[in-house]
Amino acid sequence: MLTEMKRRKYTLRQRAAKQDETRARIVAAAMALHEELGPGATTVSAVAGRAGVQRLTVYRHFPDDASLFEACTSHWLSLHPPPVPAQWEGIADADARCRAALADFYSYYRRTAGMWRAAYRDLAQVPALAGPMDRVEAHLAGVRDDLVAAWKPAPADRQALEATTALALRFTTWDELQRLGLDTDAMAALAARWMACIGGG
Repeated sequence: MLTEMKRRKYTLRQRAAKQDETRARIVAAAMALHEELGPGATTVSAVAGRAGVQRLTVYRHFPDDASLFEACTSHWLSLHPPPVPAQWEGIADADARCRAALADFYSYYRRTAGMWRAAYRDLAQVPALAGPMDRVEAHLAGVRDDLVAAWKPAPADRQALEATTALALRFTTWDELQRLGLDTDAMAALAARWMACIGGG
């Protein structure tokens, strides 16, 4: 009796491990295709083919687009976490703090440009992207608030400074500046100057 129970437990553990491995393969396949083709052009058939499973297996693990995008986004961000205020919280000077933060973000965007470019391009046509991208926007808003607070702006300047800082932090701003040939340090210096024009009084 005990031997049979142990055998069943072992079989269940094996099955669970196999399911986890299959799920991980599906997520990795979808993540790669989202970057290569874009979320809008990635089909369940393509994901299944890349993962080496049947379409039904993909649906068994992820019954809809939203669940697959959530899993992909969580995994991708765990591999490529965006900068956080803790990285520059020790810098008291507002201008230096902004330059450090922007340099961190622009370096990050340079390393991860393929995925961000595909995500922003396809956002309007892929409803399932809305949830994950809303969380990205919330993170950027938190960073914006941290940088704006460092300037201690006058009430009359706060809205303009918030808008300028939000613009400076966006991937699309980095993408346009790199197309114009600026390197990371030059971008950070330029964008920090925008902010200093308002926040520096």
